[in-house]
Amino acid sequence: MSRHPTLKWAQRDDLLFITIDLPDAKEVKLKLEPEGKFFFSATSGSDNIPYQIDINLYDKVDVNESKYSIGSRNIVYLVKKEETKWWSRLLKQEGRTPVFIKVDWDKWVDEDEQDEKGLFFSHICCYHEDEDEDDSDTGEYVEEEKQSVEEQTVSQVEGEKLKL
Repeated sequence: MSRHPTLKWAQRDDLLFITIDLPDAKEVKLKLEPEGKFFFSATSGSDNIPYQIDINLYDKVDVNESKYSIGSRNIVYLVKKEETKWWSRLLKQEGRTPVFIKVDWDKWVDEDEQDEKGLFFSHICCYHEDEDEDDSDTGEYVEEEKQSVEEQTVSQVEGEKLKL
């Protein structure tokens, strides 16, 4: 029998952030269908314990514009919504949300704050250490052009520190 890894989610009006926390995942299988069916399976640990998620998302998605990244600690899926609108919940089914599904508070932005916070700044401020000086704890703040949602999320997954 398969176990359920923790699935964290957040949204913007056009996008879902789905993060599956499963360190050292092997034999990863992901399937996303236009009508919103989302399937994940993998094994983890020295005993190759099977994990699986099989859910129906609230609404339709654009499979071709969705992207995923498999990291050493988690799997991040950026799911493009077919229609640009806020969903009232993650799952199509009403009622109690399964215990393995959690809100990703690190990425969560309220609907009315979408343009003010999160990954949609027109400019972000990043901390870069000065590579020319040895043993220096100082750095300089530089302004960078807005990265795409995919680049920012992948950067966060790969451990880069973004100070917003």
